Amino acid sequence: MNKLQALFFILLFGFVSKIGLHAQSEKKIKIEYAGKLTIDEANYPGAKILTRDDAQQVHIEHGGANMWCDKAIHYSKENFIEAYGNVILKQGDTINMSSKYIEYSGLTELAFASGDVVMKDPNSTISSDTLYLDRTRQQAFYKSGGKVVKDSSGTITSKIGRYYMDIKKYQFVEDVVLVSDESTINSNYFDFYSDTGYAYLFGPSTITTETSKTYCEKGFYDTENKVGYALKKSKIDYDNRIIEGDSLYFDNNKSFASATNNITVTDTINKSIIKGHYAEVFKEKDSVFIIKRALAITVQEQDSVYIHADKIMVTGKPENRIIKAYYNAKIFKTDLSGKSDSIHSDQKTGVTKLLNIPSLTSGDKFSVKRKPILWNLENQMTGDTIHLLSNNETEKIDSLLVFENAFIISRDTISKNGYNQINGKRLVGLFNEENQLRQVDVTKNAQSIFYARNDEQELIGIDKSKSGSISILFDNGDIDEYTRYNQIDGNLFPESKFPEKEKFLKGFDWREEERPKSVEDLFKDDPPLELPIIKGLEDYVPQEAFFDESLNERINASKRIYKFKNNKEDNLILFENEFDNPKWEKSALNITPNTVAAPNGKLEADQITGTGDTNGYIVQVIDKIHGGFKFTIWLKGDGETKLMLQEVGNDYTRYNSLIVKLTNNWEKYQIEATKENDGSKIRCVLSSIQSTDKLYSWGAEVIKITKPNPSPDLVKEKNKVINQNKPKPILEKPVPRE
Repeated sequence: MNKLQALFFILLFGFVSKIGLHAQSEKKIKIEYAGKLTIDEANYPGAKILTRDDAQQVHIEHGGANMWCDKAIHYSKENFIEAYGNVILKQGDTINMSSKYIEYSGLTELAFASGDVVMKDPNSTISSDTLYLDRTRQQAFYKSGGKVVKDSSGTITSKIGRYYMDIKKYQFVEDVVLVSDESTINSNYFDFYSDTGYAYLFGPSTITTETSKTYCEKGFYDTENKVGYALKKSKIDYDNRIIEGDSLYFDNNKSFASATNNITVTDTINKSIIKGHYAEVFKEKDSVFIIKRALAITVQEQDSVYIHADKIMVTGKPENRIIKAYYNAKIFKTDLSGKSDSIHSDQKTGVTKLLNIPSLTSGDKFSVKRKPILWNLENQMTGDTIHLLSNNETEKIDSLLVFENAFIISRDTISKNGYNQINGKRLVGLFNEENQLRQVDVTKNAQSIFYARNDEQELIGIDKSKSGSISILFDNGDIDEYTRYNQIDGNLFPESKFPEKEKFLKGFDWREEERPKSVEDLFKDDPPLELPIIKGLEDYVPQEAFFDESLNERINASKRIYKFKNNKEDNLILFENEFDNPKWEKSALNITPNTVAAPNGKLEADQITGTGDTNGYIVQVIDKIHGGFKFTIWLKGDGETKLMLQEVGNDYTRYNSLIVKLTNNWEKYQIEATKENDGSKIRCVLSSIQSTDKLYSWGAEVIKITKPNPSPDLVKEKNKVINQNKPKPILEKPVPRE
């Protein structure tokens, strides 16, 4: 085949393809069955009226979709049909919809359904009062409230909903609520995939179960497996524990959560806080595990206690919490600090233990040489194990116990190179009301070195002795007096004659450089912190307009399809034509729906009549608190009514109003107003309707605008004031012509 022939076939194929596509797009609506056909040119010019018989409904087909109804009005020239009564629309396994009414264009493949609309696919069911369907894009849309039911995931309600049939995706906007047997989800923006049960939450959102409440402003939840993760201001409340972090993973089957980066776990019962950068929480086991700059804080009115370690675990029921800190553990409060291989704190008994880990004593340098240590004022205490005993009621430390190799050291206040020292097998210390060490008793093989001074603080000598036990009294950290029991030997040496090698008892280890003097000092030995970068979810992409430019072009191509042409996606009013709906609050009125033809030519306008001499009214609250608003409505009838935009509550400020004298012809009336952000909502009102008034209404609409215009009444009043205050012009004599 030469190049010329190939080019010919390519052009021919393209031409035939275009003809095929054009023919497909203009495929006519077919009437497969009708029990009766009538013509009514007076009311339905150019249309055939099809009705069912006793055997079956009217059957209509177009492009692979089938529709059944009790009555149909078919405009064959416009390729358009209206279906009434028990309407069913099916297309393969993607569309299975029932309603009271459908209008459908074969030219644009757009449909509008109203009246108990129910649309099903294999995974979910949509129900709404009105639903827009675009077969070309395979999308469904509602804007005045709807519900989606998925058996395993629950029921989802929202004001606005959109369904993408090809990818089984829903996009819900405004007042979104998912209710299932296990949980309730509230969100403003909610994407849901019906085949997987995956839900994506954006904006302020909560997931509530019997045992927890999760908050985030960006999150994911697997409604099938009950697991998910939360980002951006994320928080989980497990009854008595609140977990916060940059990223939270949760499993509601196990009541388990893990958190990453900038974590805070608050115990609301025991007034304790745990911080770090990775944590795991097991609610059923009453346990918390945290690492990466782990910090446990016992909040006290007088002086909070801080514990830091490589790892911290908190276990036990609320009435019996236990804190376990492992590896390089430190404790700090303003008058006491300490360090050990591990710390064990029982909040019920008030006992805090500074321990070496037995399994590491044979090979760990810290465990062999760096014994647990405490500092109180000028005193340093070490031993194999240290216990602090606190009074939970007074939130004060009562006493101190040091087991095995007890050693207490304080620097001599004047010489600075000398150290007061006591060691023995066991140490018992008592604290005063100011949490200062007041008395220390060292028992069994006690040894001591004291720098003895007179009242003028002159050095008398250096006292070194051995005894069965020693009791010391302190005053503001300094040794006030001491008593030896069962003394074995002892001497008071002049400083010049005291042997240099005997200035330190065996096991002396002055560790002042390790002492934490602030909360920040607890972390000074930690390696540099490197936090993982949390990728998580992409930011929310606002829902594209259903009625976009391409759709509007298709709508304009159809001479009929009323509901699409009259649709206002930004209308803040719900049920703009159904004034008998409970969303409209009414007083002293009767509403008779669908009594006369509306401005669109269809029997859709409602009749409103007053029932008494008092002023009747009909009101709808708009869910907005500030901005510019325009309220429009079509009216006709006999008598008089008033349009108002008004504050909800407080003094019911009237922002704008318009008195309407009704005529027999449809007229569209409007008012505009601006409302400040005072926290109250705004409402649109039809009022002053008495028993002598009868009006017909249709197409109520409230939209947000930028620059409202005042009502005619306000303009007249304003001009009246201006004219009253305007000074009279000064009339000058005319200049004569030359």
